[in-house]
Amino acid sequence: MENTADPNGSRCSCTALRKATRRISQFYDAALAPAGLKTTQRAILARIQRSQPTTVGKLAEALVMDSGGLAHTLKPLERDRYIATAIDPADRRNRLISLTPLGLEKLAETDTLWAEAEADFEAAMGRAKVAALREALEFLISDEFTAQLVQRRGMRP
Repeated sequence: MENTADPNGSRCSCTALRKATRRISQFYDAALAPAGLKTTQRAILARIQRSQPTTVGKLAEALVMDSGGLAHTLKPLERDRYIATAIDPADRRNRLISLTPLGLEKLAETDTLWAEAEADFEAAMGRAKVAALREALEFLISDEFTAQLVQRRGMRP
């Protein structure tokens, strides 16, 4: 594989994280291709399954996405009848999202593909490095890390 390191020796964490995310997403997208889903779509279906019905806001928060971007990503899932939306009777301003039987089938169809991709990823990287990576990533999405950044930069959360 070609060495894609920055020849100028950049130490930009944001760029490195974005490049790594794109590379790994490409790998998982290729693994899911036989099922016709992208990694983001599978993640959304899996999250809905764990917390359905849910609102766009709660789903966006759980996925660390903005609601507008999530709403755009939900459209093909609704078009393909993998998810259904309904008005929340408790708060008519919210839409409740749930998986349809077809969505449950599609998610189940990806389970083996996903498990194989996870096994390949761990084999390529090594179990210890994967565990360390997951620990670092969990910290990066934690409220503790966000609070530290906010405090250091004087920003609002």
